[in-house]
Amino acid sequence: MLNFADAADKLARSVGRAASWLIVPLIFIIMFDVITRNIDIIRDWSADVTIATGFSISFILQDMQWHIHGVMLMLAFGVAYLTNAHVRVDIFREMASHRKQAKIELFGLLFMAIPFLCLALWKSVDMVTLSYHQGEGSESLVGIPWRYVIKCCLPVGFVLVMAACIATLIRTVVFLYGSEENSKRAEENLQYFTDKTVLPKVSLEDDILTKPIGER
Repeated sequence: MLNFADAADKLARSVGRAASWLIVPLIFIIMFDVITRNIDIIRDWSADVTIATGFSISFILQDMQWHIHGVMLMLAFGVAYLTNAHVRVDIFREMASHRKQAKIELFGLLFMAIPFLCLALWKSVDMVTLSYHQGEGSESLVGIPWRYVIKCCLPVGFVLVMAACIATLIRTVVFLYGSEENSKRAEENLQYFTDKTVLPKVSLEDDILTKPIGER
């Protein structure tokens, strides 16, 4: 099971890291669009292209910006979860022991994350199908057509997050209930544990939390 978790982890990480390189063309496209729209020669040439082809270079560049941004985010959600780079709103969990944190994560995965991802995957496939049959394109008539191609990244992204969640679920179960050797191996690959070095020197197990404020 840990080998399966490693394979699912590798899939999510590999795709997410590859997708992160989209930030490079995204930066260049934004810079090019911002700079060239203020140059008269290029603006006039762009207008001529729009008249001749029916597509606006400026609108296409703007569409490409948020398209690439969306693709990059969807494909990187899996690796973001695996590396604990996403936002967590922790009140009590961050001061708990590793085992308590693991039990909270296990509950969240089983009853919240995975059921939600199943629903999101199902609905995203419906969205792609509907977009394809409608021939959905840019809101602008001179923008990028075939929006269903971009929307295909929705189910792909949810599959990658699902792979990351399943990998974490398996490792969490093994950490909590597996043999000592397997538990240690699983713990080494779990990155959702709180870094105690950045927290105050207090935990939920300390007696200080049960003392009156004046005695702390």
